[in-house]
Amino acid sequence: DLGSQNIRVNAIAPGLIRTKFSQVFWEGTTNNSPLTNTFLQRVGDPEDIAGTAAYLLSEDSAFITGETIVVTGGGTSRM
Repeated sequence: DLGSQNIRVNAIAPGLIRTKFSQVFWEGTTNNSPLTNTFLQRVGDPEDIAGTAAYLLSEDSAFITGETIVVTGGGTSRM
């Protein structure tokens, strides 16, 4: 219904991101931790999500709507 008004609705589904909110999960982890069991083998940083948000706000994503962009460093691919 919003497409006729050029309003796009998308979502970002982040994995484990190094923030104060998720600190209890990643604090003290090492690269051998199950929490880093992603293709990129690390906990994400807020900048990893910011880049995706900036893309969705840009004209480069003008034809994307109704999507959920998963940003997990490859974690969901391993589950």
